[in-house]
Amino acid sequence: MIIYNARIFTASDENDIIECGYIETTGGVITGVGSMDDLGGIPDTGDVIDASGLTVYPAFVDAHCHIGICENGLGFEGDDVNEDTDPCTPQMRAIDSINAADLCFSEAARAGIGTVVTGVGSANPIGGSFIAAKTYGSTRIDKLIIKDPCSIKFALGENPKSTYKDRDESPVTRMATAAIIREQLWKARRYMEDKAEYERTKGSDDETTRPDYDIKCEALIPLLERRIKAHFHCHRQDDMFTAIRIAKEFSLDYVLIHATDGHLIADELRDERAKCIIGPLFADRCKPELINQNIGNAAKLYKMGVEFAICTDHPETPVQYLPVTAGIAVRGGLPKTEAIRAITINAARICDIDDRVGSIEIGKDADLTAFRGEVFDITEKPEFVVINGKFVD
Repeated sequence: MIIYNARIFTASDENDIIECGYIETTGGVITGVGSMDDLGGIPDTGDVIDASGLTVYPAFVDAHCHIGICENGLGFEGDDVNEDTDPCTPQMRAIDSINAADLCFSEAARAGIGTVVTGVGSANPIGGSFIAAKTYGSTRIDKLIIKDPCSIKFALGENPKSTYKDRDESPVTRMATAAIIREQLWKARRYMEDKAEYERTKGSDDETTRPDYDIKCEALIPLLERRIKAHFHCHRQDDMFTAIRIAKEFSLDYVLIHATDGHLIADELRDERAKCIIGPLFADRCKPELINQNIGNAAKLYKMGVEFAICTDHPETPVQYLPVTAGIAVRGGLPKTEAIRAITINAARICDIDDRVGSIEIGKDADLTAFRGEVFDITEKPEFVVINGKFVD
């Protein structure tokens, strides 16, 4: 397929915008991108699309949501987002709860969102895993996966406290929440050491006892080995600092999710080189820790040089309104190009999936969306969407 005469927002570091160019795809992968002068000529066979008057973007990436695990139009029967019978559940795998036949997947795809990072909620100090998945191509989640696990979800602040406060069960304080996280991370680290020692001594006179299988510790090994990130749910600035403190203690690669108070401590976040996924921006201040919610959060983080992405936290804001929420950040002072990057390449990089998605570059997945008008305008919708080289119907 060749899309030509398009204005292309590549979101790449080399050439952000091509004013009049082409994109070639083969087998679901981008195989060519450049100016029309580089194309040489337009083929008269095959799938050829004249995109005159359109701007083509990378299909958008929602860096944090709960699509498919908190199902559309259902109550308890379709709500699998929190296993809140135990405050420590790192072994919970998002893939085992996500229903890819959920209507919201097709709504996301038709709105130009090609990839979602989705998973467990924030009831537990350690909740379980997130995955990165495409929104189109199958109703079987296994076939949509980009990365599993993508991260392990931790939660600080009001949500764990609110979940367990009436149960006479820990945690009911912020310090208990942090203690539960620390205890499990220490157990997992010791478990790794015991496994390594067993492998080192196996078959020798000094052979140690092989540690019993521990599913919670096993789930945390990729995190402690820095193969995946810790995603810390945190709104208030003190909770954000707790997340940073714990991450440092255990040498975790981490991301601050929501980071509502980020604009108040942007200089500290810059100094810590913290990464943030902020949002939802289209929501009310429904609990005390949201008191400082401000649509200028993204702009302040950008000015301070903090790396960030924008998310919907679906279903808090329906996933199809991701570009509209980025537009709210523009209203708050964020440059338009940075708002696009916050839902494309920045989101992909922060979630470690930028080898596949997030920009229009040779070798990446052919995930594209085209708009005739302003992408942030709530009245606009894509002229077409391509995911894995196939048009979304």
